[in-house]
Amino acid sequence: MTDSDEVDRIVADWERERPDLDFAPLQVLSRVARLSKLLDRDRKHAFARSELESWEFDVLSALRRAGAPYRLSPKALLRETLVSSGTMTNRIDRLVERGLVTRQTDPHDGRGILVEMSPAGLTRVDAAITRLVDAEAQLLGGLPAGEQRRLAGLLRKLSVGFEG
Repeated sequence: MTDSDEVDRIVADWERERPDLDFAPLQVLSRVARLSKLLDRDRKHAFARSELESWEFDVLSALRRAGAPYRLSPKALLRETLVSSGTMTNRIDRLVERGLVTRQTDPHDGRGILVEMSPAGLTRVDAAITRLVDAEAQLLGGLPAGEQRRLAGLLRKLSVGFEG
């Protein structure tokens, strides 16, 4: 083994205490869990530099990825962000108060509304994604490009299994 980490220590302790169990899953998923916590912390920092909370970035990035005019229905935002309708209503209200989105009447359905990103929201989300990509590129800097692609493929395979 070239380098060891905290997971190696934890697994070694468990193997000593419970030699009857196979701890191979912990070798992978404990690292994923630990990296997730570290990544979440770094993402929050990148978003805070753009004066956004993580949940604000989620909503604004969904709008940004929709393409100009950066507008989606609340139902589409629910699908993109995986939150409840009550939570989404609250989030939209708060983003409207901050001037990062507006509510528009749906031109195809006068009873419906669309959430549209404001120019201020566009500026913030573009700054945040730039900072995020830069920060995450640094985090992965220790892995050559080929290893990054291989890891991405393996994680995709695992993710599809969870989502399916």
